[in-house]
Amino acid sequence: MEIAPFQFLNQEDLSQLYTLVQEMDTNSSSSLNANLKKRRRKGEEQGEGGAAKPKDTLTDILTSLIVFDEEEKQSNQQWIIESEQEKALFEANIKQQTQAMIDYHSHIQNHYSDLTDIHQSRTKRARRNALAVAATVAATVVTDDNGCGGGGTENPVQAVVGSGQQRRLWVKDRSKDWWHKCNHPDFPEEEFKRDFRMSKATFDMICEELDSVVTKKNTMLRDAIPVRQRVAVCIWRLATGEPLRLVSKRFGLGISTCHKLVLEVCSAIKTVLMSKYVQWPDDNRMKVIKEEFESTCGIPNVGGSMYTTHVPIIAPKISVAAYFNKRHTERNQKTCYSITVQGVVDPRGVFTDVCIGWPGSMLDDQVLDKSALSQRANRGLLKDVWIVGNSGFPLMDWVLVPYTHQNLTWTQHAFNEKVGDIQSIAKQAFAKLKGRWACLQKRTEVKLQDLPVVLGACCVLHNICEIRNEVMDPTLNFQLFDDEVIPDNNLRSATALKARDHIAHNLLHHGLAGTTYR
Repeated sequence: MEIAPFQFLNQEDLSQLYTLVQEMDTNSSSSLNANLKKRRRKGEEQGEGGAAKPKDTLTDILTSLIVFDEEEKQSNQQWIIESEQEKALFEANIKQQTQAMIDYHSHIQNHYSDLTDIHQSRTKRARRNALAVAATVAATVVTDDNGCGGGGTENPVQAVVGSGQQRRLWVKDRSKDWWHKCNHPDFPEEEFKRDFRMSKATFDMICEELDSVVTKKNTMLRDAIPVRQRVAVCIWRLATGEPLRLVSKRFGLGISTCHKLVLEVCSAIKTVLMSKYVQWPDDNRMKVIKEEFESTCGIPNVGGSMYTTHVPIIAPKISVAAYFNKRHTERNQKTCYSITVQGVVDPRGVFTDVCIGWPGSMLDDQVLDKSALSQRANRGLLKDVWIVGNSGFPLMDWVLVPYTHQNLTWTQHAFNEKVGDIQSIAKQAFAKLKGRWACLQKRTEVKLQDLPVVLGACCVLHNICEIRNEVMDPTLNFQLFDDEVIPDNNLRSATALKARDHIAHNLLHHGLAGTTYR
């Protein structure tokens, strides 16, 4: 709608406009309409004879504004109605698409469920056919043995199933000559001990202990691997650290079979033998251990020597930074990842407690705080017992460590020498552990989650060899790398500090520190 331009009003026109506004306020709507009609007629009459007056122009403007306002209201209402319709249409489309996606997802799930059922049915059918073939082969062999069939056996084995259909069972021919030679009673004792790090008698004892757990039954397709061969595969792998492909060729077994045997036998060793050969001493045994330590070093109430070592591993896929070994990396100039093995030994170097598997980035004191040994001490079970550690451990009420500050006195220096003698027992035990079981010297093919079981089995086998006085070849001894770091809080008990000073004083004044006090 167009609005016609109008002239500016003079003083007389403004006065008339003011009068008109007052009349509009005082009169009713009906009189206003009547006046508007009269003015419109009057304007039409005057329009014939001359130009319209300003009052008629103002009336037209007001009328136009009222009409424009009404049209705008109608336009807004129409826009609101159209918006609601578009919103309803949009929501309907969304619901329709969502339902279509749900239906498609259900269809896909049903499709995969059908595929799974088909695969399972095919697998069951294949197994039934294999059993039928094996039964047919067994029947054929029996017939041949009774003289009713043809000549000798052949490889591969051929069987007839159903209406003339032929099936073959292939068995890869692997040589087992080396193992048959080692397993023969006439095999030399020294060579057997060199290969398996133990005598035949100890090997036979281990096989007898594990027989009930390791033994497998024969099946229609093949005979089970004997217990002695299963144990031999595991011990050979631990002792030499050979790759599985070489172990497979040596024993005439598949690579995956050898890997499975190693894990099964290690798990059996941990389950059956660990509680028997790695156990914390009872009161009577602890008393004997204290007496043996005191007779050799002069320090009373020593119940064990403690040490922590690292075993290299392949970089894990998760938590890589936690297993990064900074100290070994700096020493070898090669990135190294590891897990820790903490152990306590008695005077003979036999493990009485082990803590395996914490990441290699943790310091010795951190591993100790998380170990079962620390929990045992917190429950008060190590009262009146000293566990001697190196400078990587803190001084506590039950942990005795050497002096680490500068400018040691003669008494403190003599005490450190005695503590070093005790520490050397644990260090030598770990050197034998890694020397006897070479798989601990380098990164292995064992997964990280299975490695603690393997390391635990190595500790058990080490104890069995030490208890049975199996002498290890000195050339196998492993050189350990001392990487202990003095902890930030290395003095955690004022009582232990006084007790250490008292022990050092007694060593010197009783002539147990290598000299006599004068």
